[in-house]
Amino acid sequence: MALDAELARRSGWPWRWLPALLLLQLLRWRCALGTLPFTSSRHPGFADLLSEQQLLEVQDLTLSLLQGGGLGPLSLLPPDLPDLEPECRELLMDFANSSAELTACMVRSARPVRLCQTCYPLFQQVAIKMDNISRNVRNTSESQRCAGSLLTADRMQIVLMVSEFFNSTWQEANCANCLTNNGEDLSNNTEDFLNLFNKTLACFEHNLQGRTYSLQPPKNYSEVCRNCKEAYTNLSLLYSEMQKMNGLENTAEPGPHLCIDVEDAMNITRKLWSRTFNCSVTCSDIVSVVAVSVFILFLPVVFYLSSFLHSEQKKRKLILPKRLKSSTSFANIQENST
Repeated sequence: MALDAELARRSGWPWRWLPALLLLQLLRWRCALGTLPFTSSRHPGFADLLSEQQLLEVQDLTLSLLQGGGLGPLSLLPPDLPDLEPECRELLMDFANSSAELTACMVRSARPVRLCQTCYPLFQQVAIKMDNISRNVRNTSESQRCAGSLLTADRMQIVLMVSEFFNSTWQEANCANCLTNNGEDLSNNTEDFLNLFNKTLACFEHNLQGRTYSLQPPKNYSEVCRNCKEAYTNLSLLYSEMQKMNGLENTAEPGPHLCIDVEDAMNITRKLWSRTFNCSVTCSDIVSVVAVSVFILFLPVVFYLSSFLHSEQKKRKLILPKRLKSSTSFANIQENST
């Protein structure tokens, strides 16, 4: 309606005459039907004066005028009315279709997280469509400003806002860590990890087939722990190696993590292994750790024992003074003489 009012104001169309035109058309149909008495006390309604077909024609005429049909073709529109060139319209539709496909893929891959491994081809398409819009503006003439019309023509800048949303989501998910340098395919480590992840889940499922039909959940998952220990260990080792390659082995602060697909897959596996199945993996260096711990605990005992054994125990000797010796000898002589 605002556009119609603007068109009417700019083209000088007398919209205030619209009721008169409708009344004139009504009188024409009235003359064709015959003279109707104006002296009647009954005031006929609009539907009483027209037949059904004529009423439909009046409605069509009204809609045509309100929708701009009475203004004729677009040649009567003001020349400064903003409109997209066919080339720009095609670029916009390509970006819209690619964005819709990427959005649907992201939502479908939300749980469990399969965002990077599933949607990276669609993300590349959206990036290409956005680059086409930007490159088109730089290479076209002044008459075709696709970038200006599509990117910066209004305050909202919806195309830019949608593109920035995709880029920020992709960066927060760290999908670049799962892909090759050009982002066109999954990296070798990611493919190896996903293969081990699928094998581990298949092992869990295979060892739980005989238990899924019981009414009560099993309390002992010893078969799962025993048969799937190797697969789980290999998956954990590969995940640790990927963390070391990215410098994340002992990093607790938020930073450049692995891609969300790998992290979510490892979290799911660890929860199943430790919480659901109550399994544990014995560390391969447990013997050396225990030996070093016992040695450190006994170091003080060894130290004090060795000090006691190698120290010299000196006896105390009583040294009498000379006067005491002489008096003692004189007392002995007197005693002997008596």
